Amino acid sequence: MSASEVTAAAIAVRLSAAGLRPRVEEHTQFTTVEAEVPDTLSADSWREVLEVVADADRFGLVATSLNGRILWAVVRKTVPTTGDVGGPGYQR
Repeated sequence: MSASEVTAAAIAVRLSAAGLRPRVEEHTQFTTVEAEVPDTLSADSWREVLEVVADADRFGLVATSLNGRILWAVVRKTVPTTGDVGGPGYQR
């Protein structure tokens, strides 16, 4: 498991411990962790949740009248330092 996968998994576990239901999605260059935030989340829980997502490369909150509040965090995947970095057909 890469360092970025470990970080994303740790964020998800800690959000679960705070009472949220995180969803983890793998993408090519990053991993996202999202969780719906209930209106009843206490101030202490908000502090804890913000400490958790601070470990991500980026995080934010989307609030809409249709979907409620969604907390999101993005963890970038590490870029290989050697090997076929440019992909097929890449010339150096």
